Amino acid sequence: MNIEDLNKVIRERRSVFPKDYTGEKVDDKIVHQLLENANWAPNHKRTEPWRFKVFCREGLKNFADFQAKDYHNRCYGTDKFLERKHHNLLNNPLRCSHIISIGMYRAADAILPEMEDIAAVSCAVQNVLLSIHAYGLGGYWSTGGVTYSKSAKPFFDLEENDSLLGFIYLGVTENSLEVGKRQPIEQKVTWCKD
Repeated sequence: MNIEDLNKVIRERRSVFPKDYTGEKVDDKIVHQLLENANWAPNHKRTEPWRFKVFCREGLKNFADFQAKDYHNRCYGTDKFLERKHHNLLNNPLRCSHIISIGMYRAADAILPEMEDIAAVSCAVQNVLLSIHAYGLGGYWSTGGVTYSKSAKPFFDLEENDSLLGFIYLGVTENSLEVGKRQPIEQKVTWCKD
């Protein structure tokens, strides 16, 4: 492997949102490969806590309807309800090729701290995001919609002890990505040599 290619994939990956998707569909075989790459994330004690549910084709409409209805039921009639947000929950998923829910399995008798499994799932998601970029596709990790709605868990095949950590939105994009910006690493690292 050329290390510069790896450096480039890591440094050039960006979040690409549904408004920038062309509507073209990603081959399911590529999505399977993205998830296979997720499966190789590091995880303490080999808990492999990631659980994914893939929505495509008519499943995208079911996903959109579910999250819009959940939002309406939780927020309508309160100052939290925004008509534009409700509209986006109904329509943005339909611009995607696939949406992948990010679940975290948590055994009732788990001995590791929960943070260990959260970190493992986050590593799995990063593998997916880097793979999306390497394939020349667009995607991002969303923690919006029904992510924090406890009543949503059954829809995503999650049990009481499990957590929903968001969604990976995926699509084909033609737009060039903005150059990323980061503060220098020297501002975030202390070297202890003595």
